[in-house]
Amino acid sequence: MLAAAAVVIAQTGGTTPRRIVSLIPAVTEMLFAMGAGPQVVGVGTFDNYPPEAHTRARVGGLIDPHIERILSLRPDLVVVYGTQDDLEAQMERARVPVFLYEHAGLPDVAATIRALGRRVGQEQRGAALATQIDEAIADIRRRLAGRTRPRTLLIFGRDDGRTLRGVYASGGRGFLHDMLVVAGGANVFADVDRQSVQATSELILARAPDVILEIAATAATSSNSTERDLRAWDVLAAVPAVRNRRVHLLAGSEMVVPGPRLANAARRMAQALHPEAFK
Repeated sequence: MLAAAAVVIAQTGGTTPRRIVSLIPAVTEMLFAMGAGPQVVGVGTFDNYPPEAHTRARVGGLIDPHIERILSLRPDLVVVYGTQDDLEAQMERARVPVFLYEHAGLPDVAATIRALGRRVGQEQRGAALATQIDEAIADIRRRLAGRTRPRTLLIFGRDDGRTLRGVYASGGRGFLHDMLVVAGGANVFADVDRQSVQATSELILARAPDVILEIAATAATSSNSTERDLRAWDVLAAVPAVRNRRVHLLAGSEMVVPGPRLANAARRMAQALHPEAFK
């Protein structure tokens, strides 16, 4: 599932929390990265990084939060999506403070880290982490200044590695599109004002990307599986990216989770698009 970048929209409660529950993978990463890991007592179903997250209680996810399990952990702060109205209302009835955010773009990641740091008593470390991300992004922009932007198709999902069924690409909105811009690419779907586009083979042929970047949350299990995933594109030999062997698979959870590793993900994209800039 595609993670979404976050921007804080509301906070309740003012005391420094000691027992935090986070249902969002990106925010869980932020908490551990800024030194608030010892305060985290519960995490969401898909919160797999850092490895320490696996030692915390699992409390469900976006569509299936386990309310009783959350309350059993006696949290004094629960981090939820801004769309989880029912969960927010139940926390309010239980007098549990919440930290809410909703989908946004790349600039909001650092803003969320700063706001989260202030809320959990890690203001300095949160600010330092956000600044580190900002500086890493700025370094990528400097390296790529003035370079021609290849027309790029950014894929974040398809049904399986053997076919091109169920292909989903980044539209012109959201953190994936923003990362592609930072990485020196021109999104072939920049004109589509959505986070995702269901990209049929016909549509891909019509957009004729010069480069295809396919990102996956789970690392490839072997070089054979990576080769198989890339071979699936051979059926579109008329596409310039396929014809010129400019199809790249970038695997790893940092590619789809807008958290502290986001700058590294953008750098990996940039290295695939402009390898000469990183020698």
